Amino acid sequence: METMNMDCPICAAQNEEILLQTPNLRVIAVHNEANAPAFCRVIWQRHVAEMTDLQPAERAELMETVYKVEEAMRQVLQPEKINLASLGNVVPHLHWHVIARFQDDACFPAPIWAAAMREATFRLPENWSSQVKRMLNAA
Repeated sequence: METMNMDCPICAAQNEEILLQTPNLRVIAVHNEANAPAFCRVIWQRHVAEMTDLQPAERAELMETVYKVEEAMRQVLQPEKINLASLGNVVPHLHWHVIARFQDDACFPAPIWAAAMREATFRLPENWSSQVKRMLNAA
């Protein structure tokens, strides 16, 4: 079972804003998605592509972390909706997107990867990721 693939941009990632890290996973804040005002990724450390590559206890750990990130983002940001996605078509390294959505974000109600329908008017607190980090590490 492969642990790292240095050709994988997730395995080789640098300069991430890590909100939580355990031996099995890490949670990062993503600030470079133009249409997503608040976005986290929950990343499985080992280089695997699918949920079924994990043992049942590992799947439970990963999903419990996704739920904790969702809960922290809901409390900090009070979004209209949270989107959860695990795609991996471009980068086949198991990770979940946890995306806060707001009625006045650029694409709502379409996915954040759709063409923008408007200029986003919602502004996040500058320290939103620090607040989420505190909540995740307090749990």
